[in-house]
Formats: sequence, C-alpha cells, structure tokens
Amino acid sequence: MKAWFGIPSLLAVSTLILSACSTAPRAGIQANTAETQATPRIQIDGSSTVYPLTDAIAKAFQQKQPDASVAVAFSGTTGGFRKFCAGETDINNASRPISTEEIAACREAGVRFVEIPVAFDALTVVVNPQNTWAQSLTVEELKKMWEPAADGKIKTWNQIRPDFPNRPLKLYGAGGQSGTYDYFAEVIAGDRNTRRDYNGSEDDNDTVKAVSSDPDALGYFGFAYFEENQDKLKAVAIDGGTGKGAIVPTREAVEQAQYQPLSRPLFIYINLQKSQEKPELGQFVTFYLDNVEQTAQAVGYIPLPNEAYEISKVHLYKGEVGTAYDGKPQPYLTINEVLQKEQTF
Repeated sequence: MKAWFGIPSLLAVSTLILSACSTAPRAGIQANTAETQATPRIQIDGSSTVYPLTDAIAKAFQQKQPDASVAVAFSGTTGGFRKFCAGETDINNASRPISTEEIAACREAGVRFVEIPVAFDALTVVVNPQNTWAQSLTVEELKKMWEPAADGKIKTWNQIRPDFPNRPLKLYGAGGQSGTYDYFAEVIAGDRNTRRDYNGSEDDNDTVKAVSSDPDALGYFGFAYFEENQDKLKAVAIDGGTGKGAIVPTREAVEQAQYQPLSRPLFIYINLQKSQEKPELGQFVTFYLDNVEQTAQAVGYIPLPNEAYEISKVHLYKGEVGTAYDGKPQPYLTINEVLQKEQTF
C-alpha cells in the first residue's frame, strides 16, 4: 500500500484519532484478578537501541494514566520480532526494518503490522579516550576489522593501518539478536554476519563499560548511548566514501544526510489487531507519536519532521499495514526519502 501523503484532511483525521482516544476507557482498567495484575496490558519488546526512547514515553504515559500497565523490555530486534510475529507482544521496537523472513513469519501467524518510523540514529563507533591514533576510520577499514574473513586473523591495530601502533585490537559490539548487529553487518561487513571472535552483548551498556576501561578497545552502538557516556568515550569520525571526508556523528550530520552509511531510521511495529482490540494500546501509540519528537531529542536521537508523526497516526487509524522497505537495511536513504517510500506486505 502506498504511504498517505498530501491528504487534505490530515489534521482532521488526527483530530478524530485524538477524539477517539479521549473517549476510550482509561488504559489498563479491567477486572481486579491475580492474572490481570501479573500480565501487563501493553507488552513491548525488541531493540535495546530503541528501548530508552520507548521506555521514557511509557513512563510518561503511565504518569498521565496511573491505571495504565505497560511493560517495556529488550531482547534485541531479532529476538523481539520472534515474539512479535508469534503474537506474544503488542509492539516491537526495531533498530532496522523488518526482514523478509520476519515478514513471512508474521504473515503465516496472521499478524498484520503497522510500521512506524520514530526517529533517526547515528550508529556510533567509539574508542577509549586514551586511544590517540584512531581519530577517523574509513568504511573499508571498518570492513577489514569486522568482516567474517577477519576472524582469528586481524588481531592488532597496525593491521588496519600501518601507522597505527602494534597493539591488540579488542572489538565489542551488538549481540547476534540485535538489529544494530544486523544493520552493522550489512552496511560495514557487506554480509549478514560479522566476524565471530568479538565480544557481543544485547545490552549496549556492556559495550560502554568495556570500551571505557580498555585503551585498545573499539565498539559500536546507538548515538544515545554515546551521548550519555561521552565523558568516558570518544566517537570516531567515519569516511563513508561519499567524497565528504570523515564525518563525526552529530544530529546535524544526520539531518543533512552527511553521516553515511551509519545513519539509520528507528521503528516501532504495532500489531494492528491488538490495537483494535485494546483501546489503551491505540491510546498509547497516539501518546507516543504526540511526544516522540521532544523525547527523541531528550534521549539523544534525531526526531523526524512533525509531518511524519501525523502521517503515522493516519496509517494507524486507516490500518495501513506493511513495510516501506524490501526486507533489508537501506543505509543511504535520507529522512525525506524514508517518508516517501511505499509500503508492501
């Protein structure tokens, strides 16, 4: 289905959405049973990268709606989609688009989803502040570090660049269930996988701790984790081969499509049927879209234009299901190009 742009009554439709939410029962109101108390009415899982954004919005929502019951967890984008496509969760946080295999799994299970881009991220390569040599790296140098062929062979910094010191190269990054891993492997290693002999974790805080305590370490994760820990980490400028030279990840660089190929959209995926069955779920997603622009900036991500969030409300209201991607990351898309892509399911 084609994305809804240029709709004359966009604001009117948004008003209908907000009006419908205001007349819905308060989120989480239900029979007072042990089962109800043990099982949150809105269950969210998925990306650790998107987790800080969704968790902050969920907490704000529950402050406004004290009876709301929202559980936000993270098991990685891939692990989250496994639960989402099985119908076990209402929303999946994702740091990459849904894959071809996941689309098929959702279709087989009868899970129809609405794909909502919520922010842009600058996937950030970091080193220890005591690392004085790696001020910048090219995508080719990152590939030399991380491609599967490097496994057990590329072990020192001077193997990456001759003028780097002969010191051990210790690599840290996202675990194999992470959308961050999938994205990094695709755009840097040029493969569905990276080398295996690195230290991986689904919790980006593990990478923060490791790199901040080891001068020989290099890691990668979402920009929000770097901003939160920039007093003990150093971001590496990346030359993406676009002729713009090495670019340090910043919000401005992402907005101007300069930090490539490591700029990426972040998503939430909504189970459409559950949003129709649970009034509080639709209410939460509307609250999310009303507050994500401000919250994204607060937690360290780059918000989309306000028009994008209004369009997403229309998609949810109209039940526009599917994905605007082809089952894989597309790293050189700008924010405007993301908003103009067609959806398919």
